[in-house]
Amino acid sequence: MLAAAVEQHTSHPIAMAVTKAAEALNIKLPTTTGHLTEPGHGALAEVNGKLVAVGLLEWVNGCCQNKTSDDIAVPNSPVSLEDLQSDLENKLSQKMGTMSISKSKTTVFVGMEGTGIIGAIAVTDTLRDDAKQTVSRLQDMNIEAIVLSGDREEAVASIANSMGIHEFHAGFKPKEKADFIKALQKQGHLVAMVGDGVNDAPALAAADVGMALKMQKRENAASDAASCILLGNSLSQVVEAVNLSQATILKVKQNLGWALAYNAVAIPVAAGALLPNFGFTMSPSVAGAMMALSSIIVVSNSLSLRLVKLSRPSN
Repeated sequence: MLAAAVEQHTSHPIAMAVTKAAEALNIKLPTTTGHLTEPGHGALAEVNGKLVAVGLLEWVNGCCQNKTSDDIAVPNSPVSLEDLQSDLENKLSQKMGTMSISKSKTTVFVGMEGTGIIGAIAVTDTLRDDAKQTVSRLQDMNIEAIVLSGDREEAVASIANSMGIHEFHAGFKPKEKADFIKALQKQGHLVAMVGDGVNDAPALAAADVGMALKMQKRENAASDAASCILLGNSLSQVVEAVNLSQATILKVKQNLGWALAYNAVAIPVAAGALLPNFGFTMSPSVAGAMMALSSIIVVSNSLSLRLVKLSRPSN
């Protein structure tokens, strides 16, 4: 309940999963104030007069440490964070039965001001229906796919392997994602970034092309930072965007080539180049019509982009 109350104002996929789980259980969420999202770490808000944080263990623990009378932070428990994390994850694993907490899952921790860590939530990572097919089609187009994630390595590795992606990086903060993209650009690569949350915003802005999956009716930081918004919230639209961009470049080259060739012939003829030898010249009205015809051909060729098949895969 406390975790969902804090996460209900956040657009991160894990936050949305926690909120939807609470809604499915018909849990009435308490009112929160002072909501704050820390990219790459978690979110916090005041619930019933106490600060509640949800996110990475170290960050949540730091937000919810007890205070002495001199406002000096002291540990909530002599137990180390590593032991606490192991204990909570073991309990989650037992509760979930045969489903292992270490693979293809992400654990977020919940803490309360003055109490410390009070619980943990396991979120199972599931592939979108079109994810594997989209990656395969990108690879067929000689486009290399790389996974950058802030989640734990075991979960990221499981997802990457299931999609046939060989290179992945886990535990990345938002700035680290952006730095990784800049490093690829320095090596001469053209980089497109696909993201859907505030943690992806710096990387979306740093990429040559940033594509944001619009998961909600309202725009978020990812949408603001991206140069392309995929309104259908479908990964297959990444391939469609690439196909459309390639078709657009082809049309630009066709139009440029046509205009240069057409004008190279028509302008000398309109100026009377054929008059001395062939006795042919254009009247002003014919020359004007030829100029208009050139524009009509270029515009018509551009409009033919509407006929391009973007090959949306069926689910």
